[in-house]
Amino acid sequence: MPGPGGGLGPRGFLTDEEKKNKPKVTKALLLRILSYLKPYWPQFILVFVAILLSATVGLLPSIITGRIVDEALVGKNMKLLIQLLLAAFGTLTVSQVIGVLESYINAWISQRIIFDMKNQMYDHLQHMPHAFFTSEKQGDIITRMNTDISGVSSVISGTLSSIVSNVATVVTSLIALFTMSWQLALVGMVVIPLLIIPTRSVGQTRWKLLTESQGKRDEMNQMINETLSVSGSLLVKLFAREEREYARFVDINEEVTRLGLKEQRSGKWFGVIMGMFTQLGPLLIYFAGGWFIIAKSDTTLTVGTITATVALINRLYRPVQSLLNIQVDFTRSLALFTRIFEYFDMKNPIVSKDNGKKPDMKHADIRYEHVVFSYDPEKPLLTDVDFTVPAGKMYAIVGPSGSGKSTVVNLLPRLYDVLGGSVTVGGVDVRDMDLKYLRTNIGVVTQESYLFNGTIRENLLYAKPDATDRELEEACKIANIHGYIESQPEGYETIVGNRGLKLSGGEKQRLSIARVILKDPKILILDEATSALDSISENAIQEALERLMAGRTSIVIAHRLSTILKADRILVVKDGAIAESGDHESLLAQNGVYRELYETQFRTILELGSADTKNSQNNS
Repeated sequence: MPGPGGGLGPRGFLTDEEKKNKPKVTKALLLRILSYLKPYWPQFILVFVAILLSATVGLLPSIITGRIVDEALVGKNMKLLIQLLLAAFGTLTVSQVIGVLESYINAWISQRIIFDMKNQMYDHLQHMPHAFFTSEKQGDIITRMNTDISGVSSVISGTLSSIVSNVATVVTSLIALFTMSWQLALVGMVVIPLLIIPTRSVGQTRWKLLTESQGKRDEMNQMINETLSVSGSLLVKLFAREEREYARFVDINEEVTRLGLKEQRSGKWFGVIMGMFTQLGPLLIYFAGGWFIIAKSDTTLTVGTITATVALINRLYRPVQSLLNIQVDFTRSLALFTRIFEYFDMKNPIVSKDNGKKPDMKHADIRYEHVVFSYDPEKPLLTDVDFTVPAGKMYAIVGPSGSGKSTVVNLLPRLYDVLGGSVTVGGVDVRDMDLKYLRTNIGVVTQESYLFNGTIRENLLYAKPDATDRELEEACKIANIHGYIESQPEGYETIVGNRGLKLSGGEKQRLSIARVILKDPKILILDEATSALDSISENAIQEALERLMAGRTSIVIAHRLSTILKADRILVVKDGAIAESGDHESLLAQNGVYRELYETQFRTILELGSADTKNSQNNS
């Protein structure tokens, strides 16, 4: 976009970072970009035809102006004057209508391309592995999905069309200028270098100011995001820091305002300078034309020709200045597509095999055979995990913090893939199974229950979209949450809030259990989240979990001794392997890792739970 006064403005420059990360122009990259334009080539042809017509028709008012002066005014022909004025008005109207048509088609093309790319990106991201979302910043994902892809619109309707339009305008204007008077055309073009020099100098200053201003705006946005979010605003209130945060905001806002005013002031002076130079061209043409006529060195030159030349030279300056931006606009456009393609090119190593196997998982053993896994090659996490969970049994996994308990269970639904060994269900390696079938038959209740910002019914139906009201109620009764839902004025239509914030921890957990019950999985993975709950909520959840696990093969990451005691077998994870295995009494007798965990964690939690129960009884 041209800066004030028609100059290049700050857009005419690349930042140091942009120069450093300047994308390499390759045939493959260009063809890939064109592949998104290919489905709309008929519309693009219409746009280019409209641009050429607009550029050609746009010449006519200037040429007609010359005839008005020479033939109508000098010849004192009123009829011809009216005809030429009407013709000039008609060509202007036609040019504007063509411009509107071109803009409409351009907008339609760009929006359809954005539609296609967003669909492709969303589908691609949906199938990326879990590791992608744990390593990538959520803000970066949203930026790629929204800002970057939406920026394609400016590339299509701005950069591409602008280049074609400016080239067409420059070419048609030069042809018309040199056809009328090559001498005056050269005189008018002398000013062009004068437009470039100040633009480069002032534009760099404005770009620096704009960059600083943007940095401060980013700082302001960060502060707004942190202090006005649900958690941030709560923290501010609890520590009574409203005045301090307001003072910080005022300081940042004042700096943003100062830089904005400084940038605008430089732009105004820049506009004045550029305005003077753009007016110099017409003055030189009037001088040269007047000298040719007065000195009679060119008897064919007329006042009308001079007038038309001035109009055309003014029409030439702006697109010439814009075309000086081609390299910058082209580089930024390529950089935008490159950022988008970086995400598209990220491969998903966890994919479903063609004709993946679908074994019976209801009566199938789960086997971890010498499993090796690591998030970081230099920091091995699981080195030799080996155990079998018989069908219909419930195994508890315990271990020190950071020992890899959650990682062990995440390998079963293939949130991650093993680096060595194998995980099998019913003798079939999970990597050979149909991925959708595998995950459909595994139910997971995690420590942090995630709910979408919708109604209770909508969150439950996520597990089974065609579930009946009776099925929903039965699932919620099993999960000990139906009574709470019925007590709400809106019942199952109650809004749970962002991430379920309108519900307590226990209510969210029980709702998550009800959702898994609706799914009716063959295998259960439970990462208990009762350690931070009160005893009443914990008891309700424990009852719900027992009902859920009945008759199902289950692996539980246990935090409560009550759960551990009910397990058919306890697996103790330490140093990347199963260090101990057995029931509660036999493991205590070994005086090993489990005994240490019992003494330091489980017994303390058990005592706290007993104290909570006594307090609840006394209060009642």
